[in-house]
Amino acid sequence: MAEQNIPTLMIVGGFLGAGKTTLILKAADLLRQRGKRVAVIMNDQDAGLVDTRLALARNVPVREIADGCFCCRFSAFMAAANELAGYRPDVILAEPVGSCVDLSATVMRPLRSMYGDKFRLAPLTVLLDPATANRFDSDDVDPDVRYLLIHQLAEADLVCTTKQDLYPEPVALPVPTDFHLSGLTGAGIQPWLDEMLQTTRVVGARLLDVDYERYAQAEAALGWLNLHARIRLGAERSPALLCGPLLENLEQALTSAEIRIAHLKIFDRTATGWLKASIVQNGAEPTPEGDLLAEPSDEHELAINLRAIADPGVLQQIVSEALAGIDASVEIQHMRAFRPAAPKPEYREV
Repeated sequence: MAEQNIPTLMIVGGFLGAGKTTLILKAADLLRQRGKRVAVIMNDQDAGLVDTRLALARNVPVREIADGCFCCRFSAFMAAANELAGYRPDVILAEPVGSCVDLSATVMRPLRSMYGDKFRLAPLTVLLDPATANRFDSDDVDPDVRYLLIHQLAEADLVCTTKQDLYPEPVALPVPTDFHLSGLTGAGIQPWLDEMLQTTRVVGARLLDVDYERYAQAEAALGWLNLHARIRLGAERSPALLCGPLLENLEQALTSAEIRIAHLKIFDRTATGWLKASIVQNGAEPTPEGDLLAEPSDEHELAINLRAIADPGVLQQIVSEALAGIDASVEIQHMRAFRPAAPKPEYREV
């Protein structure tokens, strides 16, 4: 197969709430405007991702790798990539779990050595939210979160800050920054894509010396919750009028319990439209995306993804109480609250 006919695989990492999905889907839009075919692979420690639903709502071919990060589910990751190759994409954008590190050794290098004839590998991009960067050295950043952030930045081929629309001025980082991007407006994404598609960099060159016991401890500091439910309201509401109050109630309950939010995302779909709303820290203004003016409906399909520094059982109780406060019949299709298992990569090449 000629190299120009094989898809470029772009892995875009970064901590929870860095803006990976927003950037990836904006990049997909811009690539399609260039006449390129695009597909996406999402990844999580559990099924039922808000991001997968968002990609489907945007008509992007997508596959979801659940129950472990790309490194621990490398074979499933490559099976998904090979399946998406049936769409003959020019580009496959892949988003690893937001707490994942050591991607160069466990994903990039095995991919290049075993599948280099089927996929062209772009530089490993790691995104960083400027708000996180601004408080990087303060006591406001949990030590386990800081551990993961430092290692993600250390192995990146490209480091990019996000949310340029909110933070137009560059921020000081412990490593050089390559691009300043906005997944909302598209600022900076075209030159980043040019670098990803035409790079002369050595890909996956920054290898880490990872203490896997410490890494597992850092990941396990986070409680995760994924929920999927069908809701029949007593009185019709639009997705915006369901998501907005629900997100506010959850944020207030978590803050009252002194639980630090890493990322909270809600996706709601009805026959009239869909909406995603999210926050990346306590007290933050929600970021909405979708059909803000969708018509009211009594039938809703809801997904919640919550990542926070807390006991998973407490997260489940808070979410359950918030849902019980809705004037509705709630049918839980899936709910799981847990701490990530210790990472066990299928391959590690150094």
